[in-house]
Amino acid sequence: MGKISFTNSNNPAITLSAVINFPEGFSEAGSYPAIVVSHPGGGVKEQTAGTYAKKLAEQGFVTIAYDASYQGESTGAPRQLENPYIRTEDVSAVIDHLTTLPYVDKARIGAMGICAGAGYTANAAIQDRRIRAIGTVSAVNIGSMFRNGWENNVKDIDALPYVEAGSNARTDDAKGGAAATMPLAPMREADAPNAELREAWEYYHTPRAAHPTAPGFATLRSLNQIITYDAYHLANVYLTQPILAVVGSDAGSKWMSDDLIARAASTDKAMHIVNGANHMSLYDGKTHVDEAVSALAPFFREKLAGRAARQAAE
Repeated sequence: MGKISFTNSNNPAITLSAVINFPEGFSEAGSYPAIVVSHPGGGVKEQTAGTYAKKLAEQGFVTIAYDASYQGESTGAPRQLENPYIRTEDVSAVIDHLTTLPYVDKARIGAMGICAGAGYTANAAIQDRRIRAIGTVSAVNIGSMFRNGWENNVKDIDALPYVEAGSNARTDDAKGGAAATMPLAPMREADAPNAELREAWEYYHTPRAAHPTAPGFATLRSLNQIITYDAYHLANVYLTQPILAVVGSDAGSKWMSDDLIARAASTDKAMHIVNGANHMSLYDGKTHVDEAVSALAPFFREKLAGRAARQAAE
């Protein structure tokens, strides 16, 4: 395990910061399957993405959890930009780096993400065929969530004021000064609309998982890209890789995992429901995370098996 940094192949002006994890007995002379792990909107690699990356490395994979461009310890300005198109491209940029590592088997690369990171992972897999299998945990299609609400009870057109707000923020930003921001999770306990999202406040803003590089907000200008983004666009045509969606039975966001499975063209897709878990408990609840990993590890092991291993199994 170690912290690394590398140039973002999509934007050479940005350096991506990441933590790479190695399985027990790792040798640089070996050849390993690898998994890219993408963090939630507002998160960083030291939080839930790092947790899953570490646990999956213990199961025999090289894993890499990274900070998105403009966020965490990665560079780029304006800080805290949450542009979903860039975040999708970040997944492929990390894969670009993995393909340069001699111990990574380029034919055995998988990707997973948590919350919005899961949506970005799905979108990346639609367009990047190097991703051979995808896993999601508490998946969020960030565009759908911002348009339709946490519980999918808001009409698309009702989000038009957010597009206006993002447009106006760009004008204000162009004048100079500090960029306007918006919360990606409740910034105060009193702002949480329900118990589940109160946990989001607790996760990001209390000792439960607070981290100095994860302020929990994004630039307001990000609304322009978020509202019009669909992480599952053309999934019905091009998302053909194996998929495992892990979701809590009590998650208010479960409809976005259901939507992914329904829309994906893949004929090898499944959902693992963690009974009693909500959206946030799959971030760091030990029992729930362990169950999620117990489903994800064999999924990736099977789907990323080398040709020789597959032939032997047959």
